[in-house]
Amino acid sequence: MRVLVTGGAGFIGSHLVERLLGSGHEVRVIDDLSTGTNVGLLADLGVELVRGDVADAAAVTQALRGCDAVAHLAAVASVVASMERPLETLRSNVTGAVTVFQAAATQGVRRVVFASSAAVYGSNQDLPLSEDAREMPLSPYAADKLTGEHYLGHFHRSGAFRGHAFRFFNVYGPRQDPSSPYSGVISVFLDRASQGLPLVVHGDGGQTRDFVFVKDVVDVIARALEGAGGEDAALPVTNIGRGVAVSISELAHAAAEATGALNARIEHSEARAGDVRHSLADVTLLRRRFDSVPGTSLRDGLAATAATLTPAP
Repeated sequence: MRVLVTGGAGFIGSHLVERLLGSGHEVRVIDDLSTGTNVGLLADLGVELVRGDVADAAAVTQALRGCDAVAHLAAVASVVASMERPLETLRSNVTGAVTVFQAAATQGVRRVVFASSAAVYGSNQDLPLSEDAREMPLSPYAADKLTGEHYLGHFHRSGAFRGHAFRFFNVYGPRQDPSSPYSGVISVFLDRASQGLPLVVHGDGGQTRDFVFVKDVVDVIARALEGAGGEDAALPVTNIGRGVAVSISELAHAAAEATGALNARIEHSEARAGDVRHSLADVTLLRRRFDSVPGTSLRDGLAATAATLTPAP
């Protein structure tokens, strides 16, 4: 099978590329390299890279030629950026998604997997969050992702291809850039702890999240591209999380332990406006559709991530 991975030079995309190659698939990547930093890795793996914008129909059509499936991961994955520059992020996140879906339909691609987000649930606190929970997006980014799901559903129902949307919870792991404004709290905590810097917790630290290791995430995506996950007439939408709630305070201590910084100082700052208090995935559908849930514990995932950090000079 030949698979196009949009955003394949990025954090999650580069791990998906490795997972697909390891299963014997051919892989091509399209990425505008605005945030993707793993070009050297792709070259070492012998992966063809098309440098282009997913909102550019000509570039996407070129990249899709001869492909059997596409994993659409490319996006401006930043709530803050979407609030500051909503038209710019809409072009990447909505126009880009529709461009990929339309090109996939015209090129005869059989399967399309779309990276959505738990952000679509917004302030909904009916925990754990199941896929039929009310969507309450609080940002343009969340609205973009929900819109992408609706467009994917259109193509799926029309029979153009088989689609599957995955709502990612808090994904972490190696190659997540702690200096990026789009990075997650784990990469920042590990980076600061490894440098002997204090870990800054916004608010009281009692807020909770569902953290899921990147290799577990890409395993589910790869299996969906290979045909797992069912053949529903309606678009399958599936959470990817562990179904385990971890407080930010617990996370800070675990990150310090993973880096050996047992005396790391933890500081508190003001809570961020609009920050959701609790987020937790219901993984019932994930287990039903894929016969398992992500199995990497937070402790093991943190250790694996910390092992890849460059030691501070």
